[in-house]
Amino acid sequence: MIAYCTNVHPAPDLAGILAQLDRYAVRVREALEADTLPLGLWLPAPVARGLAEDGTARQHFRAELASRGLTVSTLNAFPYGDFHDEVVKHAVYFPTWTDPRRLQYTVDCANVLADLLPDSASYGSISTLPLAWREPWTGRDDDRAADALAELTPSLRRHGRPIRLAVEPEPGCVLDTVADTVGWLAGRVDPEYIGICLDTCHLAVSFADPAETVASIRAAGLDVVKVQASAALEVAEPGTAAGRRAIAGYSEPRYLHQVRENTPGGVLAADDLPEALETLPAEHPWRVHFHVPLHAVPPAPLTSTTDVLVAAVAAVDPGTHVEVETYTWTVLPGAGDLADGIAAELRWAAQHLRTGVAV
Repeated sequence: MIAYCTNVHPAPDLAGILAQLDRYAVRVREALEADTLPLGLWLPAPVARGLAEDGTARQHFRAELASRGLTVSTLNAFPYGDFHDEVVKHAVYFPTWTDPRRLQYTVDCANVLADLLPDSASYGSISTLPLAWREPWTGRDDDRAADALAELTPSLRRHGRPIRLAVEPEPGCVLDTVADTVGWLAGRVDPEYIGICLDTCHLAVSFADPAETVASIRAAGLDVVKVQASAALEVAEPGTAAGRRAIAGYSEPRYLHQVRENTPGGVLAADDLPEALETLPAEHPWRVHFHVPLHAVPPAPLTSTTDVLVAAVAAVDPGTHVEVETYTWTVLPGAGDLADGIAAELRWAAQHLRTGVAV
């Protein structure tokens, strides 16, 4: 079964996390009639720190998860703090990989995950941000980030089973595309422990070919450590009144929704949907970084990029961790019951994604 990412649930402490899992994850497992439900767990930094410092607390937390029929093989360590503030936007990219707090958080996550892994798991994975937002960033920052990843690697190696870091490219960041990420990681990191998180919404927004992208990762001697199964919004004719009206309905203040326009001369960029509506020519198709539920069909003339997701999962190695990450439910126009929606996404994923994926 495929995991779902719990960064959709706001929870500042361990008691809050368990309460959210009771409210949603247990209901999802029951709706799927599954004995166990894999989670892509998100732990805010203070929670990760507390668990990392207390082995008894980790064992208690593992027992609490087991009692609910929940398992954890992957953590989402991209958001560091409150991912549900009224306005998140660029704050999600802090602390960057030049900040010691990012290294400490990731070490804490590795120590926690090592004690949460189910006995059947061959490895654990942790997804992380693509270094930082692109500005400001210097060559010295490259060096500092590389040093931090080198310092992290022994912490990934020291567990009985490998804990692997998955760097997640995102539009607008230092590592904007998979090609950027491959170029930066190759030769800088130990590929046995550090590879790529392939977020298929981000991949779609970049207008990259999924199979060619996965092949390029392999050719560089790197691995897709984790796939975040997600879909972007697409509008074929953003310049029409109907197209503009439909896509504008997804403009909201909490998260960044980067936009790319695929023109014959190259891909044009805007850092957020309101900016795109003002500045892009809207003469060619747009893709928008707005994670939409996998099973849902957006209102016409919008579509979603689930075809990119299906092709990407088909191209990665069997056994690669796959995590459904639709964190936008709380800002999604017309969203219904959250547990029902997550269960529907997981049913869709089980039906449409290649078998052999693991968490």
